[in-house]
Amino acid sequence: MSLLRNSLIGALILGVATGAGVFVFRAQLAEVAFERAVKRNVGRDTSSSLPDGLHVYACGAGSPLPDPLRAGPCMAVIAGDKHLVFDAGSGGVRELIRMGYPVGKLDAAFLTHLHSDHIDSLGELLMQAWVNGGRDEPLPVYGPEGVDEVVEGFRQAYRLDGTYRAAHHGLEIANPAGHGGAAQVIRLPAGPGGSAVVYDEGGVTVTAFKVDHTPVEPAFGYRVDYKDRSVAFSGDTVYSPNLIAVSEGVDILFHEALNVRMVTAMRDAAAESGRPGLAKILGDILDYHASPEDAAKSATEAGARQLVYYHAIPPLPSGALNALFMREAKAHFAGPMEVAQDGIVWSLPSGSDQVKRTKAF
Repeated sequence: MSLLRNSLIGALILGVATGAGVFVFRAQLAEVAFERAVKRNVGRDTSSSLPDGLHVYACGAGSPLPDPLRAGPCMAVIAGDKHLVFDAGSGGVRELIRMGYPVGKLDAAFLTHLHSDHIDSLGELLMQAWVNGGRDEPLPVYGPEGVDEVVEGFRQAYRLDGTYRAAHHGLEIANPAGHGGAAQVIRLPAGPGGSAVVYDEGGVTVTAFKVDHTPVEPAFGYRVDYKDRSVAFSGDTVYSPNLIAVSEGVDILFHEALNVRMVTAMRDAAAESGRPGLAKILGDILDYHASPEDAAKSATEAGARQLVYYHAIPPLPSGALNALFMREAKAHFAGPMEVAQDGIVWSLPSGSDQVKRTKAF
């Protein structure tokens, strides 16, 4: 008993001493960790080691509903030496920076439609592209009719901020000539099957196509082609034959989806808890988003090699819920499928059929 008691006392003393040592050196340990984090992250450009090809960054795989794993809609592309962003949802720009995406090299932004959850970080995107890139002309912002009004609104909202930054950092960093955005209104041919190439630079083409997000009109999806690699972003839509036609043969189809059964349960819970307004909103959104099964059928009919869900509704705060979200969809698409989460990068090297998936954080 004496030996056991002495051992326990010794262990206790050692534990107290260790704890005291950690407490005494806590600041020093924190400083070392901070310095390592600074060297690892400040000015980091994760694109510098990418092979020539087409690369997609998930900077916002979520929806308007709060999701701890996903910011609002935001997907970014590097293709060759071109840098493009598709939608600028809440928190997406900060996720982009966190991923080490070189926002100062942005060539253009594209908006699928003008719902608030797809544009509410546009001001921050324009500001970051400006001061990080030393721009001497505004960033082109492509989108449906009304995009000029949105871009001008953000210019006005950030006008004073721009004067402060120019005064503080100087014209080399914050040249007023490069402040804000330059709206590029996309007008597609009439009819349900409209599409057109709206960007063709450096071997990269972006094709805009109409989708059905009634009562939002017009609403677009986008296809990106670079050399022999391609991806498509659905934007917000129900099942869309036009999306299927334009997305034919893409390496990855990034498709929005709403799980009807899960959102219906949320609607019913809102009604039962005395929230009729929220219940109505959750009921209203059921018929203007594609289901996971719709997206899977679209991927099959388009001949896509891989399907990635983004703009996922409802929020999926745990990876365990992803399987539930996709459960019925697996019967409709035989290829790889997953629910996107912020921080993922899909790399599609040119001259290959490889898809490499990595995590930027």
